[in-house]
Amino acid sequence: MDGNGRWATSRGLTRVQGHRKGKDAVREIVETAREIGIEYLTLYAFSSENWQRPEREVSALMRLLRRYLKTELGKMMRYDIRLRAIGNLRKLPAEILKEIRHVENETRKNTRMTVLLAVSYGARDEIIKASRKLARQVRDGVLSPEDIDESSFGDALMTTGIPDPDLLIRTSGEMRVSNFLLWQIAYSEFYVTETLWPDFRREQFLEAMEYYKSRDRRFGLTEEQLAKAE
Repeated sequence: MDGNGRWATSRGLTRVQGHRKGKDAVREIVETAREIGIEYLTLYAFSSENWQRPEREVSALMRLLRRYLKTELGKMMRYDIRLRAIGNLRKLPAEILKEIRHVENETRKNTRMTVLLAVSYGARDEIIKASRKLARQVRDGVLSPEDIDESSFGDALMTTGIPDPDLLIRTSGEMRVSNFLLWQIAYSEFYVTETLWPDFRREQFLEAMEYYKSRDRRFGLTEEQLAKAE
């Protein structure tokens, strides 16, 4: 979800005001995804690198996150949405982590849709932690090196139990993945739009869905092989 700062600067506003506007876009995209039947939606809310931003901006982002969790819990329960957070959550302020855990616990039995909130998240860090977890299992005799495969490695990631993304949407025209779900997006379709995140709403989201529908997803196979499989 990129472009809050540029959106604000172009309007003579502060970056914090841009983040506030971006929060409205989050609400609309989650609602639209639910309405059209998407079962899993991952939002890259705050990266591990974002901690390097000015303290005032980081503090404002944390306040916005806490406010969003508080105000949206009722809707999550009403619309059967489960929240799950991924990232190095121990770096978060105690009150933010407490709020995340509260919402996760309250929504844990919801099944219509799962929203993954990537906060204080970095994919390289996730892969390193997964590698360490598997290494400990090998050391303890729980797992042999030969048993490590894509499935076992995927189970060691923070997204265990969650399907790999079908579509990665990148706003603001940036042509990079910015340390996001590096393992999981191996076969994801990419949709890059010049639209800044605060302006990315229902119409733009549905345009991304139409783009995805036009893609021919072969996963390394030929068209002939896919035809036979069907």
